[in-house]
Amino acid sequence: MRRHAPQSRQSRYAARPGGRAGSVLVIVLVTILFATMALVAFVEKAGDDLMVEAREAAARRLRKDAYSGLEVTLGVLEDFRLVNGALRSPAEGWSEPLAFAGWEPEDGYEVEVTFDDESGKLSLPHAELVTLVNLFRGWDMPQADADRLADALLGWMKKDHVPSSAHQPDYDQGALPYLAPLRPMRSYSELEAIDFARDVFYDEKGQPTELWHRFVAAVSLFDFKETNLNGLNSTLLSDLGIIDAAQQRQFEDFRNGTGSRARQGPGFFESTADAASVLGTQAANGYGTQISALRINVTVRQGQTEFKLSVVVAPSGGAKAVQEVAANTNITSPEDSAASPPAVPAGAGGEGQAGSKKLNYPFTLLEIKENAEISAVSATSTKA
Repeated sequence: MRRHAPQSRQSRYAARPGGRAGSVLVIVLVTILFATMALVAFVEKAGDDLMVEAREAAARRLRKDAYSGLEVTLGVLEDFRLVNGALRSPAEGWSEPLAFAGWEPEDGYEVEVTFDDESGKLSLPHAELVTLVNLFRGWDMPQADADRLADALLGWMKKDHVPSSAHQPDYDQGALPYLAPLRPMRSYSELEAIDFARDVFYDEKGQPTELWHRFVAAVSLFDFKETNLNGLNSTLLSDLGIIDAAQQRQFEDFRNGTGSRARQGPGFFESTADAASVLGTQAANGYGTQISALRINVTVRQGQTEFKLSVVVAPSGGAKAVQEVAANTNITSPEDSAASPPAVPAGAGGEGQAGSKKLNYPFTLLEIKENAEISAVSATSTKA
């Protein structure tokens, strides 16, 4: 009887399904899978890094034109200020400063300039209790709530305020105790920390309400003496109960060049006497006709990339930043001591550093923001 020769080791493994060859194939496939995943993650991370670098490079490139446009705008404003004695309204002829100066950006760039008259609002550091109450009542707020809200705001800002309502804040009794700073507000975000104001100006999700937007449109945080009638929020006087509906229409027709004033075009008041002829003597009393604080918004675009610059400037004798108010009233608090130094005229206060020269800059820079969202609730807006 013949005996079969034993199969070789190679033939045995080859005959078995799922042998060593199959295992090697699985290992190779798993290795390729992990390598592919790592490569994809690396490419995504590199793409994000490159995108960030590209945006930063584009922002630096556009930033130069934004500041160039700002300097040209300031030059045009200073020319008009010297000729007219003061700045009052874009209707004076400086609504398109870049075109007026004949300045153009580099090829492929688009530069837009808008103006917001901050002094066309109520100056919160100078706002009195009765003014705030009348404003809130004009927003259809119940008398008790208007009194309480005005008390809460003034109690937050002033150490000598005597509340007119029975409600007293208890900031020191909260889960995170704190004290009222007893100095003018420096940011609208402070409203979220003020008793009762947080309930009025924010909803249950912490988002600003319609009244928050109305407050920002009507009230400025900068310190100036007179509200400019030429840049006034369109409904502020009627909300305060100073003018009626008929006077409101006349006021808007005069400023916008509409209705009976269509042929004359947009107008501006040179003095309170001019304003009295439209609004009445009582309505114009206590208001001014000159700009004390002007917000200049410069936007530079190149394709889908844009850079935003927002600067608030004040002419000589104009508005001041609230840091100066707090410093001059000798108010001390932990937040005051950590605050940045008061705004000063750029180059106008002598030599700030060794070897620097006095520039005699015609404006005080009160605020500079880059790539910040420009408020959509501005009092006036003019494109250039």
